[in-house]
Amino acid sequence: MTHLNRRGFIAGSTFLATSLFAGVPAFAATRYITIGTGGTGGVFYPYGGGLAQLLSAKLPETQVTAEVTGGSVDNVKLLSAGNAEIGFSTIDSAYDGVKGEAAYKDVGPQKIATLAVLYPSFLHVVASKASGIKTIADIKGKRASVGSAGSSTESIADRMLMAAGVDPMTEVTRDNLGVAESAGAIKDGKVDVFFWIGGVPTPAVKDLVSTNGDDVVFVGSSDVASKLAEAYPGVYTSGMLKKEAYANLADDLPTLVVDNVLIVPEALDGGLVTEVLSAIFDNIADVHAIHPSAKRLSLETAAAKTAVPYHPAAVEFYKSRGITAG
Repeated sequence: MTHLNRRGFIAGSTFLATSLFAGVPAFAATRYITIGTGGTGGVFYPYGGGLAQLLSAKLPETQVTAEVTGGSVDNVKLLSAGNAEIGFSTIDSAYDGVKGEAAYKDVGPQKIATLAVLYPSFLHVVASKASGIKTIADIKGKRASVGSAGSSTESIADRMLMAAGVDPMTEVTRDNLGVAESAGAIKDGKVDVFFWIGGVPTPAVKDLVSTNGDDVVFVGSSDVASKLAEAYPGVYTSGMLKKEAYANLADDLPTLVVDNVLIVPEALDGGLVTEVLSAIFDNIADVHAIHPSAKRLSLETAAAKTAVPYHPAAVEFYKSRGITAG
């Protein structure tokens, strides 16, 4: 039994396994598992919802729920505290958590482990055309949404601004908004620019450019991204946001890239780890159908080298499938 059996079903925004996989009794489960996802406008939420449906259908006597959270930092803390079994995170935030740095200075090192590397996230910096912002340095003196408070987006936004010579605390008017709220704020002229680190396409960004594409621009960040990739080897890399990702991208856009990982508490039962990974990779076609970003998942990519060590049971699982994790 997990901790959720003892405290009961978690209320809130969840996905239940009642739509994609017919024939599974909604209340037959005796084991409850929570997946920490993110805001409703990003990729973590639909991806986590799809995994919850799949795991609920495939694991015996198990009900899995996908919970809306603030994103990576929230999820790392929830897992380390034993308040969730599985969570999504960008690798930089998970690494900061293990080290007890940045957003985790107040709580110290977090006891988490990697389950699988999922897909890369791309930094989106979206500005109103009226703002005149063309580079990260141009954000100085502007009003910017830097992501939800304590989120991975906020950490990256601050690091990007500092690398561009902009003090993120004194030279920018800050708003802490999730991606859906950021898109609404830029539509309404309440912010000049927003940061978002996420998979492609991010629903909220896609909706924004489909309705207000003539009013917004994507801001490239090649020089600043290169500085962060050098400063944080193995955590950040430079990459391209492909022009096919969004309607108003005329060319591939250089930007910062960070991997997303599925993480678990360091002390999570190894048997459950094996069950979860088996359900995922024995039904990989169903996983790929969840979201375009989920199509990137394979045994080989899931076990890629990453900055946060794998759970020992995950290492053994990948070994049993002929793959060396990390």
